[in-house]
Amino acid sequence: MRKPTPPLQVAVGVVINATGQVLIAQRKNDAHQGGLWEFPGGKLEPGETAEVALRRELYEEITIEVQATTPLITVHHCYPDLSVQLIVFKVTAFSGEARSGEGQPLRWVEPCHLGQYRFPDANQPIIKAVQLPCCYAILDAAEPHLLSANLQQLLKQEIRLIQARLKNLPTPIIEQFIELAYPLCQQQGRILLINSAAPRALWRRVDGLHLTRHDLMRLQHRPADIQYLAASCHTLGELRHAEAIGVDFAVLSPVLATQSHPDALPLGWEQFKQWVAQVNCPVYALGGMTYETLLSAQQAGAQGIAAIRGFLGNK
Repeated sequence: MRKPTPPLQVAVGVVINATGQVLIAQRKNDAHQGGLWEFPGGKLEPGETAEVALRRELYEEITIEVQATTPLITVHHCYPDLSVQLIVFKVTAFSGEARSGEGQPLRWVEPCHLGQYRFPDANQPIIKAVQLPCCYAILDAAEPHLLSANLQQLLKQEIRLIQARLKNLPTPIIEQFIELAYPLCQQQGRILLINSAAPRALWRRVDGLHLTRHDLMRLQHRPADIQYLAASCHTLGELRHAEAIGVDFAVLSPVLATQSHPDALPLGWEQFKQWVAQVNCPVYALGGMTYETLLSAQQAGAQGIAAIRGFLGNK
């Protein structure tokens, strides 16, 4: 029996300029997926690491020298004629001016406008990762009288992605808080999600929905008319189910020991890394996270960190 062909490994760079725009390139018409737009990069040569390949390819392809990178996401995708593994880095510092070294059109694009361009299917998880921030704050209802004050703290820190995790609160109190919080988030360009433990009538009163693990596993399809969809996961099976129904991102926990769940066995970074590498969607690390753990999370393949207490009282 013939062994399956290993996937083609490709190093991909999400190159970001000083104004936050992302560089995209158009594939040559005679190339695989010709005519579509993509993030620059190229295949690994024998013996190369992904980061070494990225530096070489970006110099050859767009004439820049990479100075700083952060792992972003790893994507596995099977086309009818080709299986690929895209190892994606965010390029946060580079020297030189981006110019086409191979004659392909280049364009600097605002992340929110990437959806206006046609990309290969394998690039869709990368687009989601590019558009998401590295911090996801969770407003917990354990101390309801602090909800508004904690929201103000998060807004001052310029955290762009926030979940209202208002479990076990009476519906009128949840409604009152959403009526206060959502206009504030809209005014400041923040994204507010509501936890699915809240009444269904409130699910579409904000920017999106964060599924509890139980609500996640009950679904077979993505709910209609939900702009942003996220899910809480604790196992590899739950992560895979979240990917299958089309979430925009998942949260995996507990990675480290937490005060709120002291008896829960933490995954640790190695287990987290192994599971995240097996799904094609951005995943935030939750459990014991602070700004100081952000780099460790990103090095393990996380989109970033999620926290309930970790962002409060920090700059």
